[in-house]
Amino acid sequence: MTTSPSASPSPSAWPVTRVLRDRNAGLYLGGVLVSGFGTSALWLVSGVWVKDLTGSDGLAALCVFALWAPTLIGPALGTLADRVRRRPLLVWTNLGLAALLMSLFTVDSVHTLWILFAVLLVYGAAGVVHDAAESALVATAVDKQLLGDFNGLRMTATEGMKLLAPLAGAGLYAAYGGARVALLDALTFVLAAGLCSLLRVHEPKPLPAPAHWRTRAADGARYLWGHATLRPLVVAGGTTMLFAGINGATIYAVAEGLGHSPAYVGVLYVAQGIGSVAIGPAAGPLLRRLGERRFAGCGIALTAAAVAARALPYDAVVLASAVAVGAGLPCVLIAALTAVQRETPDALLGRTTATANTLLFGPNAAGLALGAGLVELVPHQVLLAVLGLVRLVTAAPLLRRQPSRASASVTRDRSSSDANPA
Repeated sequence: MTTSPSASPSPSAWPVTRVLRDRNAGLYLGGVLVSGFGTSALWLVSGVWVKDLTGSDGLAALCVFALWAPTLIGPALGTLADRVRRRPLLVWTNLGLAALLMSLFTVDSVHTLWILFAVLLVYGAAGVVHDAAESALVATAVDKQLLGDFNGLRMTATEGMKLLAPLAGAGLYAAYGGARVALLDALTFVLAAGLCSLLRVHEPKPLPAPAHWRTRAADGARYLWGHATLRPLVVAGGTTMLFAGINGATIYAVAEGLGHSPAYVGVLYVAQGIGSVAIGPAAGPLLRRLGERRFAGCGIALTAAAVAARALPYDAVVLASAVAVGAGLPCVLIAALTAVQRETPDALLGRTTATANTLLFGPNAAGLALGAGLVELVPHQVLLAVLGLVRLVTAAPLLRRQPSRASASVTRDRSSSDANPA
C-alpha cells in the first residue's frame, strides 16, 4: 500500500500541528470527531429511550451491553478488514450504518423495541469492523512518526465528544424524541463517509485466503501472543481495564462516602473525561521519549496512585484523583494500539487489531460485574487501596528495560510466518 506524499513533519512542532499538516491524518481525525459525536449522543439516548418506553432499568442497561457484546467476537469480525480494501470498507460501513439508523423511526412502543436492540447489535458489530479497518488503514496511510500523536489526539477527540455529545443528545431527545437523535447520528456517519472517500491511498486487492476462516480469525491472537513487544502491552492493558471495571463499580459508594447524592457521580465522570482529553496531545511526545512499555507503565502507576487516593474522604482529593485516572488510564491503550500498528504486518493488521481490542476492552465488563459484587461485601476504601497496590505491581514489568527493536523484529518475523497470514 502506498500513501500520498507529504512533507516530513518537524519533531519540534506541536502534536496537533504535526497531525493536521498530514492530509490523511487530518481527514481521519475529522471523521473521528463527527462520528464520535453521533455515537456518544445515541449511546446515552438509547438507554433513556428504553427507560421511557418500559420503565425498566435492566432493559435500559442492556442497550450498553448490546453495543459492546460484538466486541467479544472481535477476532472473527476483524477478518473482514483483511479480506477487502479498507477505505471502501470504511466508506460503505459508515453509509450502511446511516441507512440502518433510519429504521429507528419505527420505534414508538414496547412492541417495536426489538428493532432498537437489533440496530444496536448491528451497530456494535459494524463498529468492531470499522475500528479494525480504520486502525489498519491508519498504520499505512499516516506517517509512522505520527502514529503516537494521532492515537493520542484520537483519544482526545473521542473523550471530548463523550463530554459534549450526551448533553446535545439529551436536549434533542427531550425536544423531538429518539428518532431525531438517530437522524443526527446518521448524518454524522454520512459526513464521516465523505471524509474517508477523500483519503489519498492506493490499496492493492487482497490475495485470496487459503485458510479456513477460523484459522484466519485465530491468526491475530497467535501473532499477539508470540510477539515479545505486543504481548506484555496487551496483557497489561486487559488487566488495567479489568481493574478499571472494578474501580468503576465503586463510584457510587465513593459519592455516598463524601456525603453527596448519586448525581455527584456525573461530576466525577466529567473530571475523568477532562483528564483523558488532556493526555491526548502529550501522548505522542511521551511515546517517543519513553517508548510504548514505559509510557504504559507510567500511566498505570499514575492510575494506581489515583485510585488509592480516591479512598480518602475529601472532595478535592477525589476530584483530583478522577482527573488523574482519566489521564493515566488511556496511556496503556494508546501505547498498545500504536505498538500493534507499528509491529504488525499489513496482511494481519485487521485481525490483530480486532483481537487486541477484544483483549483490551472485554475484561472491563467482567470487572464491572466483579466490582458490583465486591462493593457489597468489602468497604470501598479497602477495595480502592487494594486495587491501587495491585495496579502498581502490574506496572512494574513495563517499567523495566524495553526489549531492543532488533529482538522484537526477530520475534515478529517468526510469529508472522507461524500465523500464515492470508
